[in-house]
Amino acid sequence: MSDLKPIEIVRELDKYIIGQDKAKRSVAIALRNRWRRRQVDPELRDEIAPKNIILIGPTGVGKTEIARRLANLTDSPFYKVEASKFTEVGYVGRDVESMVRDLLELTVNKLKSEERDAVKEKARQIAEERMLDLLLPKSQPSQPSQNTDAKDTPLGLVTENAMEAPSSTREKLRQMLKNGKLDNRFVDLDITEKNMPVVEIFSNVGMEEMGINFKDMLGNLMPKNTKRRKMKVVEALEILADEEAKGLVDMDRVTQKAIEKVEQSGIIFLDEIDKISSKNGGQGPNISREGVQRDLLPIVEGSTITTKYGPVKSDHILFIASGAFHSCKPSDLIPELQGRFPIRVELNALGAVEFIRILTEPKNALILQYLALLRTEGVEVIFEDGAIQEIAQVAEDVNNQTENIGARRLHTLMECLLEDILFEAPDMDNKKIIINGDYVANKFKNIKDDQDLSRFIL
Repeated sequence: MSDLKPIEIVRELDKYIIGQDKAKRSVAIALRNRWRRRQVDPELRDEIAPKNIILIGPTGVGKTEIARRLANLTDSPFYKVEASKFTEVGYVGRDVESMVRDLLELTVNKLKSEERDAVKEKARQIAEERMLDLLLPKSQPSQPSQNTDAKDTPLGLVTENAMEAPSSTREKLRQMLKNGKLDNRFVDLDITEKNMPVVEIFSNVGMEEMGINFKDMLGNLMPKNTKRRKMKVVEALEILADEEAKGLVDMDRVTQKAIEKVEQSGIIFLDEIDKISSKNGGQGPNISREGVQRDLLPIVEGSTITTKYGPVKSDHILFIASGAFHSCKPSDLIPELQGRFPIRVELNALGAVEFIRILTEPKNALILQYLALLRTEGVEVIFEDGAIQEIAQVAEDVNNQTENIGARRLHTLMECLLEDILFEAPDMDNKKIIINGDYVANKFKNIKDDQDLSRFIL
């Protein structure tokens, strides 16, 4: 799906995200530009830098959801990380380069899984042969009869007679194995177990920068213990097939392909980027915020990051950042970092009209989720239009009176509204419940009117 047109990308996002058309268009254009760049002549291809995006808007308006759905739409390597997790070099914590390493690790694992699926059939055939060896150990070739003159008997005939019986038995066993008739039979299988000690290494500098992969190194140093286990044929066959699939995968090719995909079409979503901006300078506990921005700058601009799989260039990785910026603004970021995010999109706050659509229109709409949950208990709940309108209006009012948490308010309201039904559903005699506007209004009346109570419950 990497070659989707911008209008098709927006159409797919519309299935899950209500409104925010401007943000969807910007993300769709950026995604399509990845494909366009790959079609350009090689001489110019390296000169085209990705246009990074900052999504600005209050919490609960769909910034993170856009990123999540974008990851499902594209086969590009995608990684989401909170900027607030990083610390400046010199402080205990995660360094910013770790997000590129994590992106590569995810890509390698995904490609490895795809390669295993590709060789699954071949691995299964080899595993079947190994299983037949366990079920039917190779016997010694039978000696010719003493009464038979060896000189008068051709060598080929002796070999044919000796192998005919075992071969026939093996083929019968193979057919029984394929038909599942041996699934419940037990075999003894030798399984290799690695005694990997739990070792935590803390350092300001990532060990990958030293060219050392401690996990693999310690794994190779530890002795491999072989343990014999008795298990059913069907279980042993799966273990043998998995072992063979691992051996058939060319990890060098997987690693090379993963690095290429990350460098050419990788996407990193930096959430909560406003948490590393500081308008008061570096003082107190926020001293490392500007340092994180400085560490982030070379990666966004383009640099080479050392990983255990080899060096990775970040020149053409697309960065999409998001933040609420309720107590600061994008201009509070250091100027160099601002310049690396040329596209800024402001997402709109949500009101009652959008809440009604969020409750009903998306494929994973909140009301549909609760209806499906209660249907498992045999309870059929019907929401009238008046009830949905009332829920949306209460959500807007509570957001205006307290902190505005956007569409996340709907989760709180729905859970509070259906609490009694969810609790009593298994023992209900009346399996059909109709929820109207009056039911919703009565349920929220006391809580909504009491400001202190609404702050704690809604």
